[in-house]
Amino acid sequence: MSTAAAPIREGIIATGIDPTSWAYTEDYTGEDEVVTGARASAEEIGISSIGPGAASALSMLAAATGAKAVVEIGTGCGVSGLALLRGMRADGTLTTVDLDAENQRLARQTFLDAGVPSNRFRLIAGSALDVVTRLTDGHYDLVFCDADKREYTAYLHEALRLLRPGGVVAFDNALLRGRVADPAHRDPDTTSVRDLIRAIRDNDDLTSALLPTSNGLLAAVKRA
Repeated sequence: MSTAAAPIREGIIATGIDPTSWAYTEDYTGEDEVVTGARASAEEIGISSIGPGAASALSMLAAATGAKAVVEIGTGCGVSGLALLRGMRADGTLTTVDLDAENQRLARQTFLDAGVPSNRFRLIAGSALDVVTRLTDGHYDLVFCDADKREYTAYLHEALRLLRPGGVVAFDNALLRGRVADPAHRDPDTTSVRDLIRAIRDNDDLTSALLPTSNGLLAAVKRA
């Protein structure tokens, strides 16, 4: 067997995944008219939605865990919530929290347009940390967070309380469009995401992965 070093493929090992491959992975599963409509609604009101690749990953995580009870922090217009619902068990319930009642009105319409029965989701308007502290310990299979980046570490603390052993916590925007990996960026959002990444990486009770899909998806399994 040759011991010569493998050549570095420009644009992949040297600079990360090449743009063509990244775009291919983002479009891998495709999106229907309900999702594209929800994305359009989000754009109209000036909020960002989870990327297609990360949404696909959420559906997979929900399916892999056999999720029946899921908490979402940051409802938006329903793109991520619908991804979770589509991966969950048919008898599963999504609890989704957002400060903005108008966001939740649009998300409700997204869910109904997709044919999701209204008894499969509950939308709670309010501060995430005020709401989730009232939820039941160890009851949930998956917690997904996509809200105030400066509260990410606090969300992690609550998620670990809410999750059953073997449950999954996931955070969107874990790369912040390159800011997290660039030490020159020291704004509060970026610093908070870095703190979260360290907290998850250094927690011996978690098995984690930082995925470069969409704008970065950080996921971790709570060990038994």
